[in-house]
Amino acid sequence: MKECLFCRIAVGAFDASFAFEDEHLVVFPDLGSIRRGHVQIVPKQHFETFEVTPPDIAAHILHIGQRLARVQKRLYGVDRVTFMFSGGDIAHVHAHLIPMVEKTDVTSARYIAEQNLTFHALPELHRETRREIANELRDALSEEP
Repeated sequence: MKECLFCRIAVGAFDASFAFEDEHLVVFPDLGSIRRGHVQIVPKQHFETFEVTPPDIAAHILHIGQRLARVQKRLYGVDRVTFMFSGGDIAHVHAHLIPMVEKTDVTSARYIAEQNLTFHALPELHRETRREIANELRDALSEEP
């Protein structure tokens, strides 16, 4: 699907620094990262939503997420890493892996005090920062069993 941003990233038609790549997946820093090390795990093949993703691909996403979470804990000194399957903002299934510095890094209704929320655009990570993050994760991942 050449109009899908993640399909374009997966084939190298869009600038992204990969922390991991194999025949099925690519992993790259989230452009609007919540915390340093926040990455997206994206299948190369287009699946619009989680429930239509073949079980073997979903399991592979989870496996790579587990490996990366161990690396993120060590690199970023956190006790927890959040893993979330998504497909809402971009209609191509993907998982977010976010080192949790604060419990509100990924918010839910129980943390929100205001009735009417307002949002602003996330700052975009600079290309060089994305490259640094991808390199540090890739190097650390290569040391994992």
